[in-house]
Amino acid sequence: MERTYIMVKPDGVQRGLVGEIVKRFEQKGFKLAALRLMTPTEEHLKQHYKDLAEKPFFPGLIKYMTSGPVVGMVWVGKGAVTTGRKMLGATNPADSAPGTIRGDFCIEVGMNICHGSDTVENAEAEIALWFPEGVATYEKSEDAWLYEKRN
Repeated sequence: MERTYIMVKPDGVQRGLVGEIVKRFEQKGFKLAALRLMTPTEEHLKQHYKDLAEKPFFPGLIKYMTSGPVVGMVWVGKGAVTTGRKMLGATNPADSAPGTIRGDFCIEVGMNICHGSDTVENAEAEIALWFPEGVATYEKSEDAWLYEKRN
């Protein structure tokens, strides 16, 4: 099973979309392992977005991300990273298909509601950054109805 980091950005929190996003991941069958409302510092965000530090939009990204609280989540399941990204939709909402979170709920790339890990390795690094104390582990009874058992 994979883990992925999904974050509802300040615009998603302000617009009351957290529940809808949680609902979609739960309905897909992923298991929630961590969830926290937090207001990240500029330093924390600079660490999270360090790969974008040289981009011209970086200062605006940091300003946007410090404009309000975010909701960080860890989801667990088969193919959680790839499927999670598909559920979010393309980074640019104009390129997102209807039925995706961004395709259904946003217009501007600068306010695109959510972040999702792009690789398993980045997911693990992001989980460690946002949840250094660790996340919950438990068995979910519906897993037997989601995953085929292979001998």
